[in-house]
Amino acid sequence: MDLNTLITLTTGVALLTCLLAVLGVHAYARGRAQRAALVDRLTYTHQLPPAGRRRRFRNLDRRLRRTRLGHRLELKLAATGLDVTPGEFTAAMLTAVAALWLIGQAALAPFFGPIAGLLGVWAALQFLTWQRQKRIERFINQLPELARILANATQAGLALRTAIGMAAEELEAPAGEELAKVSDQLAIGMSMEDALGELADRLPSRELVVLVTTLVLSNRAGGQVVSALRNLTETLEERKETRREIRTQLSQVNMTSYAVPVMGIGSLFLMNGVKDGALDRMTGSPVGQACVIVAFALYAIGFVLIRRMSRIDV
Repeated sequence: MDLNTLITLTTGVALLTCLLAVLGVHAYARGRAQRAALVDRLTYTHQLPPAGRRRRFRNLDRRLRRTRLGHRLELKLAATGLDVTPGEFTAAMLTAVAALWLIGQAALAPFFGPIAGLLGVWAALQFLTWQRQKRIERFINQLPELARILANATQAGLALRTAIGMAAEELEAPAGEELAKVSDQLAIGMSMEDALGELADRLPSRELVVLVTTLVLSNRAGGQVVSALRNLTETLEERKETRREIRTQLSQVNMTSYAVPVMGIGSLFLMNGVKDGALDRMTGSPVGQACVIVAFALYAIGFVLIRRMSRIDV
């Protein structure tokens, strides 16, 4: 074998090796992307599958979903309707806690840094609770229309599964989104009782429990569901108006519950503004630190008591 033939053979082998290496890297990258997409589809059991944007903090999200706390957080986020994963929410919350910690230390005193961080965690959880409650209220307001659509569809001879799918297409969010989940679960073989039971768990309310119970019993016993839904529609309309009146009358009380702790925190800034370094000297002793902790505890108890006293179950 002459030298030219050897050089040509070596060059061809090198080019082939490079080509195989490029194809291998491409196949590896595509496999990782397909695996990540499959994991996302499997882990998003209670939320809509991710679409439209790239998800961040995937590793943190996967680790959180394996824990009980992460699973509870996932259910709470699903009830809020926010397009946020548990990993993204946790990362945002930790960032806010760190920022509030530094602000509390710089603006007030080093002792208030951890307290500001705890307030950040509480505020983040309260935000989720507020978003969830707001979505539940919107869903409750749509229940009369939902019951009316189901009654009309079943009266026209459609099956209850078909009526739920039709209601999911006609109603806006959040009822449309939640019914779409129920329709998808029914399409893959889940029973009517389990699918509606998960809906009641995601958006707990007395009105929804009554509607779910009516649908489940009618579907199980095979009874006439039209008359039951007609009567339920009138009842839901009356409860809707009653809830609206109660919420209007208690709006001032709810604002008072938030104004009480805000006044307490504002007094700290006022005290530190009147005399610079007053909070440093106050929290420099164990007695002062204990007084601050007791004061914050009393403000928290006042907030909880006002909220409890203003809660009226309809």
